[in-house]
Amino acid sequence: MRNRILALAVLTAAIGSPLAAQAQSGVTVGRAPVVVDTGPTIAVEQRPAFRDYVVEQRVPAFSIPDRIVVGTTLPEAGVTYYDVPQRFGATTYRYTVVNGETVLVEPRSRRIVEVVD
Repeated sequence: MRNRILALAVLTAAIGSPLAAQAQSGVTVGRAPVVVDTGPTIAVEQRPAFRDYVVEQRVPAFSIPDRIVVGTTLPEAGVTYYDVPQRFGATTYRYTVVNGETVLVEPRSRRIVEVVD
């Protein structure tokens, strides 16, 4: 009887997992500059100037083993976050460079909200 209950529980979990994964919202996989939150980010026309700014600042890049995609939470230690200058628009997000990618991060959660191409 226990084996049947256990088998039924495993089967239910296996069937329900893909449905639960599809129900997730706010996480986008890919390199497109998709924004998770609705806060103000860097305008499309400002992005080339912002990328140049980051290069000029010589911001040190950090490496992590994970792919850099929108929704990824960065480690608590080892990553430094920088304020986005006002000339690129008012935003509550910070930026950093991880695995060679400039990203905007929500500072409290350390979650990537935009990959700046």
